Amino acid sequence: MKTLKYITLFAAISTSLLFVQCKDDDDNVITQETCTDGILNGEETDVDCGGPDCAPCGQVLDFSGTYMQEDQMGRPGINTVFGTTGFKDAFNVTVPSQMQADFQTKFQDKLLALNAGYTTNALGLTAQEFTTVLSNDVLWVAKSGITTYFNGTEILTGRTLSDDVIDVSLLLIFGGPDGSENPGLTSDGVPSNDVAFSSSFPYLAGPF
Repeated sequence: MKTLKYITLFAAISTSLLFVQCKDDDDNVITQETCTDGILNGEETDVDCGGPDCAPCGQVLDFSGTYMQEDQMGRPGINTVFGTTGFKDAFNVTVPSQMQADFQTKFQDKLLALNAGYTTNALGLTAQEFTTVLSNDVLWVAKSGITTYFNGTEILTGRTLSDDVIDVSLLLIFGGPDGSENPGLTSDGVPSNDVAFSSSFPYLAGPF
């Protein structure tokens, strides 16, 4: 009789320990949303969206379909100066191969409106030649060669951090063949940086 009681007691204790030690895999559920795991977790309101840390639901970027270009700013100064007379939006969505045909005369009209006495500029370009270059808003990339916005010979082959693009633009529009015409209009009066640019990204100099 005692043996049976001991066996029954041992079985009861073992069963109790079994239930105490039992662990559900659900205990490993991640409570912090990750926003990129494809699982609804944490405080997400839908899969990988919503909650305090993920992007709002319904605003996930969709890269399918066809997109329309909204801006054309290969050379922002040119677009700003010459594209402000009612056709800037059209210019922004025009493919580069069509720009000269569609906008060269408009650029030329704007150039002559800015400087009615324009003949040639410091590059020796006539109004038609100059605006033909400008209306094709494309940046050229070369593995070798001179990088300059304008160094007296080359133009728009790139831009270094020290290039004063506003002064260059004003010089080529108002400066005439040797850069001396309209001296009051060939510079914005803002000097170049008085400290060196950084040698690491983003390469900017500190304010002055």
